[in-house]
Amino acid sequence: MQATAYTYDSETRSGSVLLDDGTPLPFDAAAFDAGGLLLLRPGQRVRIEVIGDGAERRIALITLQTL
Repeated sequence: MQATAYTYDSETRSGSVLLDDGTPLPFDAAAFDAGGLLLLRPGQRVRIEVIGDGAERRIALITLQTL
């Protein structure tokens, strides 16, 4: 699934993305580390892997979207 980076805190390595429908979805340091990223800037397109449904939905992996 694709999304757009919305917020990112380099100290906690956590933040949030906006799904293409505008829904915000937070990610934690574990998801950030799983993708091997070093930095993330708001507005960058990312690829995410989401697990769970409803209130239990969370991002398990976040990487940069490449063409």
